[in-house]
Amino acid sequence: MKRLIRWALNRIPRPMLQRMAGWAVPLAGLLYKGRGAECPVCGARYRRFMPYGYVHSRSNALCPNCLSLERHRLLWLYLSRETELLQKLPRTLHIAPEVCILRHLKPRFADCPERYLTADLESPLADLHFDVQRIPLADGSVDAVLCNHLLEHVADDRQALRELHRVLRPGGWGIVLSPVDPARATTYEDDTITDPAERTHIFGQYDHRRIYGRDYADRLREAGFEVADIDYAATFSEAERRLYALPEDHIYAVYKK
Repeated sequence: MKRLIRWALNRIPRPMLQRMAGWAVPLAGLLYKGRGAECPVCGARYRRFMPYGYVHSRSNALCPNCLSLERHRLLWLYLSRETELLQKLPRTLHIAPEVCILRHLKPRFADCPERYLTADLESPLADLHFDVQRIPLADGSVDAVLCNHLLEHVADDRQALRELHRVLRPGGWGIVLSPVDPARATTYEDDTITDPAERTHIFGQYDHRRIYGRDYADRLREAGFEVADIDYAATFSEAERRLYALPEDHIYAVYKK
């Protein structure tokens, strides 16, 4: 299973993968039925989650029911328990919407669909299609921004962050997550590396452009945000972390004065 998933991730175009995953992964998930792991996003229970990874497959990572990964489960726990997103339904811009989060948020906004905007460069899941480096929305036009594991793909991540800051209203908030290597003091990037195989070897994925280091929060601040670096997983017991298969990733909450 690990080799099959790794092959699909590296060989099948992302839009096609997104269409196929909705039926192929739940079907494969029938092999994982049990009670050892629970997805806090959809509530499904399995012996363990499915493996996932472009280079090195992580065991116990992918929920076969809703397709959540470790970071999605941590994000959903934070959004549902620590924010008022689900209660107040602020006008939200969700960039590169994760299918597991999208499936839960969209019905919440059913009575006010204009308050939930999903956007991506090419994903068939999104309502709007644009480059995050040039967001076609007015200044201060949204109350909340969700943008997760996208900046590592973008040519000019600083410009993308400035755009996110621009469209967020004063007093608004957001969650902006990227893979961060805590062993690195500073972010590593090299635009001369264009070969997909070399990018995979160096950055961990063929379409990644950089590896963020401990200066990630500083990049968010450079765009004008106030930033809260939250070790949210540490607030859960060890048993809960095993049950939900949570990562050690931090939550980066951003705010605009």
